[in-house]
Amino acid sequence: MTSNFIYKSGTAAIGVIILLILNFKKVKLSKDTWMIIGAFLFSIAGDWFLSNMHGDTLMFSKGIALFFLAHLGYLAFAVSNGQIKWKFISILLGTFLVFFFLLLYPSIIDKVLMLATLIYLLVSCLSLGASVGIKGDILVKWTFAFGIFLILFSDTIISLTEFMGYNMLIFLILPTYYLAHISITYALIRRAGLERK
Repeated sequence: MTSNFIYKSGTAAIGVIILLILNFKKVKLSKDTWMIIGAFLFSIAGDWFLSNMHGDTLMFSKGIALFFLAHLGYLAFAVSNGQIKWKFISILLGTFLVFFFLLLYPSIIDKVLMLATLIYLLVSCLSLGASVGIKGDILVKWTFAFGIFLILFSDTIISLTEFMGYNMLIFLILPTYYLAHISITYALIRRAGLERK
């Protein structure tokens, strides 16, 4: 399990290191850079809980809570660099609420876990909706949004696996999760490069 945790959290940890190196000479890091660093750190902590839950629903709920905080960081970054696309969020959220209540809700026995999953779903949709509203460089916008989409995609597969026992897509969980952090980190590398020009 320890090696599994190291692999899972590796891309987020490398992302933190890259962002700190990129901003090493700055006297003060921008608030939105700290938001992403914080999001990655909360993701690492969430990975630890999920890697060590051993069927414990409370550990699972704590992991989800930490990933919720990570999404607040992604959401804050996106909002500080653009605006929320409410029409997009309405469609996305409507789709995921149908998915939740028709497929997941009947399968989740633990009420705390059910509530944590629902709240996490809401903030995930919000952060993706905000990310497509980022203004400025198109590559920064879409690589960041792609990263958030991949997290949502990976989490959807996890929910199908954990709550419904559907394992056909399990092989995609880690690759999409790794690529999500790489994509988000690239968005900030690109932005840092543009700021230096």
